[in-house]
Amino acid sequence: MELARFLAVARGDEPAELLLRNGRVINVYTAEIIEADIAIADGHIVGVGGGYDSRQEIDLEGRYVCPGLIDAHVHIESSMVTPYQFARAVVPRGTTTVVCDPHEIANVAGTAGIRYMLDASEGLPLTVYVNLPSCVPATTMGTAGAELSAADLLSLADLPRVLGLAEMMNVPGLVLGFPDVLAKVEAFRDRVIDGHAPGIGGKWLQAYVGAGPGSDHECTTAAEMLEKLRLGMRVFIRESTAAKNLRALIPAITPQNSRRCAFCTDDRHPADLLDEGHLDHLIRLAVAEGLDPMTALQMATLNAAEWFRLRDRGAIAPGLRADLVVFSDLKNFRPEMVFSAGRLVAQAGEPVGRWEEPPADDSPVRETVRVDWGRVSLRIGAPDSGVRSVRVRVIGVIPDQVLTEHRVEELPVRDGEVVADPERDILKLAVVERHRGTGNVGLGFVQGLGLRQGALAGSVGHDAHNLIVAGCDDVSMMTAAQAVARMGGGLAVAVGEGVLATVPLPVAGLMSDQPVEIVRFQMDGLTQAARSLGTALPDPLMTLSFLPLEVIPALKLTDQGLVDVEQFAFVSLFV
Repeated sequence: MELARFLAVARGDEPAELLLRNGRVINVYTAEIIEADIAIADGHIVGVGGGYDSRQEIDLEGRYVCPGLIDAHVHIESSMVTPYQFARAVVPRGTTTVVCDPHEIANVAGTAGIRYMLDASEGLPLTVYVNLPSCVPATTMGTAGAELSAADLLSLADLPRVLGLAEMMNVPGLVLGFPDVLAKVEAFRDRVIDGHAPGIGGKWLQAYVGAGPGSDHECTTAAEMLEKLRLGMRVFIRESTAAKNLRALIPAITPQNSRRCAFCTDDRHPADLLDEGHLDHLIRLAVAEGLDPMTALQMATLNAAEWFRLRDRGAIAPGLRADLVVFSDLKNFRPEMVFSAGRLVAQAGEPVGRWEEPPADDSPVRETVRVDWGRVSLRIGAPDSGVRSVRVRVIGVIPDQVLTEHRVEELPVRDGEVVADPERDILKLAVVERHRGTGNVGLGFVQGLGLRQGALAGSVGHDAHNLIVAGCDDVSMMTAAQAVARMGGGLAVAVGEGVLATVPLPVAGLMSDQPVEIVRFQMDGLTQAARSLGTALPDPLMTLSFLPLEVIPALKLTDQGLVDVEQFAFVSLFV
């Protein structure tokens, strides 16, 4: 906003464009509720108080007004829709700013994927900031579609809406001083560097924090959270589709440490966004767990803004951007009106006004599933001939977490091949390299998905996003996997040679080009098909998608093999 005009309106010499009258303003600076009007001009707040004239007025009739909500860490790709459709889902819920890490699409398409996300989010009622992916690939133990060096990241660093460096997942690489990892941290030392250190403590955490990462969203226990807070880290309380950590962490928040905490959603699927909500859901959940509503609103606004140095938002004060949320109940936060830069963009949970979809060339992120099926085998041969069973390492699913267990189980051998045991909920798992057609296939077993027959497959497999498939038999697994490839990416459920349900994700194999409501309908059909095969998991494909993530303990599978994350090393399938 031009300064002379701001001063004229703020002084009262010129009328504001919009006046929100009779509001109960949430002052997140002082944790007060103040009865005041809010004067707005050129997308900014020019005054909070009384005595302003305006060309347009809205009487809030005593309802509360808080700053627009800020998601401290999110992967838009995990919503399975483009940024435009993601915005239409979250803005009516009160979210007006997100800090996204586009490392999902970067692992598929490199810098072209990051540029696509920036272009596809330009000018939306949702401000999409980008932290550049620090780990593409996440480690050298999985094959991604791209590799980004410090020089690659610096080539993007000065683009509009780029803030800093996203979650540094390669904890061993940083703590042990790998040169390529150190180069990235050194390149962004004067900017925000987000962390990612699940279960890390003691001297390794001391070294990690001292090296630069200043936040973490991977805490699962109060003790872990407090250790990180004591070392100066900001902690983002996460409640995603796959990882539900909020209830475990809320008891550790106190008046003394709350200003070091914020909220993030990380990864949320369409059904959760449309049914539960976005940050509004986290606020309601936190308040229901006993957190003071004012503290929750500070965490969802000012705290995140301060960490990311977003000095133009996060509070209601003169000179700040007029991102505002109107609601009626402090203990049951449900946005009724949402303003983005002073414009009413959502009301009663629905978008209003004209939303232009940004033009963005998606050709570099299409046709990204490249598999040479003649080189792919799902057979797991027994290590010794003549044996009837063998002991193997098994990935153990933990409900509502992306953490897994490292289990050892006895599995049957038939015709020299180790096979799944659906009666004990142990399925075969395969990760097929899908970027270069190398024929790489990592093979293992997983317990906890719940299938009694058939298979699940998807091109969403964090973070390298190779093709992942789990099933009771090889025929069903191959049917599901090839269905995904034919769609150019997506999700599939199959039994034998029949495909029961699919969700096409043609944009990088991660996102649909359809409206979020349609994707949600397709996902409902997919989940119903999966449940018909025996699983009781709320979102089995989301659970499946995190089984290749070799930076989250304890046991994971990439296209290169089975990874003991705690040892940061490959291990044999056989014990």
